[in-house]
Amino acid sequence: MNWIILIIAGLFEVAFASCLGKAKETSGSEMYYWYAGFLVTMTISMVLLIKATQTLPIGTAYAVWTGIGAVGTALMGMIFFKDPISFWRVFFISTLIGSVVGLKSVSH
Repeated sequence: MNWIILIIAGLFEVAFASCLGKAKETSGSEMYYWYAGFLVTMTISMVLLIKATQTLPIGTAYAVWTGIGAVGTALMGMIFFKDPISFWRVFFISTLIGSVVGLKSVSH
């Protein structure tokens, strides 16, 4: 169950990074809504991360959480924020995914 909580925490990390990206693209009151979304999703992500680390090793949990966040944010950037897509970016994102899966498979 805590692995599922950790994955959800990682997805909320992607959400808070995406809120930052959207806030950068907007102005006025809309920008503040995106910053509010950032604060809410960041809080949820942290609370879920804390919950997951109650039974999972902290090093593994943190690495998986940041891995999910890094991969998700990079993909969101390429899909929604027009970040460049290249062979090497996709290759290294794939190695991050492999690392997260590897950590999961060797953790008890």
